Amino acid sequence: MKPQNNVYRKNFSLIIIFMVLISVTFVIALLVVHKLTSVYVEEEFASKKIDVLEETVKPYNDFFLNKIPEITSYQGYLTSNSASDYSRSVFTDYPFVRKILFFEIGIGSTVTPKKDERKLSIDVESAYLFQQNKIAVKLEQKRVADHEDFKNMANKLNDFIAFSDTSRESTQDEIFKTFYDVKPEKISYLNILRREDVKIYRDLQSNVRPGIHYRQNMLTFLLDPYHIKVANTHKELYQFISIKPVVYYPLDNDASSNIITEVALPGAFSDYKLFFKSAKGYLRAETNRRFMPIGGAVLLIYVFLMVIGYLIYRNLKINMRLFKLQYDFINNFTHEFKTPVSVIKIAGSNLRGEGGLSERQLKHYGKILDEEADKLNDLMNKLLSFTQLENKSINIKEEEIVVGDFVDKYIASFKVKYADFKLSCKIKDVKTIYTDPVLLGSVFQNLMENAYKYSHPQKKELSITITRDRRNVIFSFMDKGIGIPKNELTNVFNKFYRIENKYNQNGSVGLGLAFCKELVNFMNGEITVNSQVDQGSEFIVTLPYDN
Repeated sequence: MKPQNNVYRKNFSLIIIFMVLISVTFVIALLVVHKLTSVYVEEEFASKKIDVLEETVKPYNDFFLNKIPEITSYQGYLTSNSASDYSRSVFTDYPFVRKILFFEIGIGSTVTPKKDERKLSIDVESAYLFQQNKIAVKLEQKRVADHEDFKNMANKLNDFIAFSDTSRESTQDEIFKTFYDVKPEKISYLNILRREDVKIYRDLQSNVRPGIHYRQNMLTFLLDPYHIKVANTHKELYQFISIKPVVYYPLDNDASSNIITEVALPGAFSDYKLFFKSAKGYLRAETNRRFMPIGGAVLLIYVFLMVIGYLIYRNLKINMRLFKLQYDFINNFTHEFKTPVSVIKIAGSNLRGEGGLSERQLKHYGKILDEEADKLNDLMNKLLSFTQLENKSINIKEEEIVVGDFVDKYIASFKVKYADFKLSCKIKDVKTIYTDPVLLGSVFQNLMENAYKYSHPQKKELSITITRDRRNVIFSFMDKGIGIPKNELTNVFNKFYRIENKYNQNGSVGLGLAFCKELVNFMNGEITVNSQVDQGSEFIVTLPYDN
């Protein structure tokens, strides 16, 4: 009797749909993550240029905010020698400063010819040119008196003295407008006046004092933007960074194969810009580098979900197998009980009959009742013993067994029981063994029963070989039966497992080999099987040998 197809519903298609859905979701997730990573890298390419700009212009900002104002600390008494030392420090720390013009200025009072206006006299007393790795050069006074930068700074100083508010400190904006002159590639600086100095110079404008002169210093720094050291703080984004004029723009073919961006330089470098260029493949490599850990995380999630799907599938498969085993067990166990019970019932009915029975008939029915009762008792004992073995509630009672006598007893018993069963035994290097005779007898009983049951009518043969291998005794049971398929070899020792064949439709509950395995394990041994379909099987039992 076979179980019906609709008894236990298996929905493996749902598992397949689940795995396909997870796989499609995984692929889509990878594509979306890669695209988002690519967009993020491109956005960083456009925004992180500010970080590069800030790091690149740090030396310029330090020069403008800290180094140039050092001149004011001399309060106009910066000489050519001290100016030379100052220039060397500038050239060392700020290589983008290529030349420095130093003006020693004298400030006095004078009267203008027109309308008797009084105006400060601001004149160049001496001037020097300092250059990188060159000797200082003194310039002609007449040549520098009309210098555009000097005249511009002199006019701003005159206006500051005439109109500044001496009741308060000058604001930063007022100081920048008066004492700084920032032009492309050039910065001019005049040392900043104190409020007391402004009052003195304003007094000179009101009261002409011939012969009185005050000294001030002015420096003009000539800059070269191409000597700025570019600080590429994001090498993963920017392959090439260069300084270009603001009007520079790449050729069309260069722009099409590269990704470019730019940012203007500040202050005296305002005519120039930082030009950023990266090949498209360069950014793709960065995108892939950032994508790898994210893609790895997505892959881990995918694998995790697939493992869950596999576990669900495996559990369904195991449940199906367990259901089938339980179904077969109940079906065959019922049959095993039903057959002797039916025979006992028939025999009992005949014994209760009104007609008298002869002595021969009474003995016949008595034999039937005895045999069927033995079958029921054997089945119940097997189940009980199996349970006791699993619960480790049986104690091994070891005793010395004479191997030859032990085997002969079972061979003789089976020859009486099965007249057509050809049995043979070979014993080599083994006379006695210490083990439990009841447990070992159960192993022999089951393996010999199986050899007879699962053999063709014309090939009911069993060859038993017992040998010694070092510290073990090996029992080999080789038959010429129907054999076991290769894919079934790992399952034959499982409880309630039965191989579907014509010899196994009735009379088996799938406990025989499982019982043998439990017995052998309980005796600290092991059991294995080798088999070929239609050629026969060999069961090998290995038990420890103790002298």
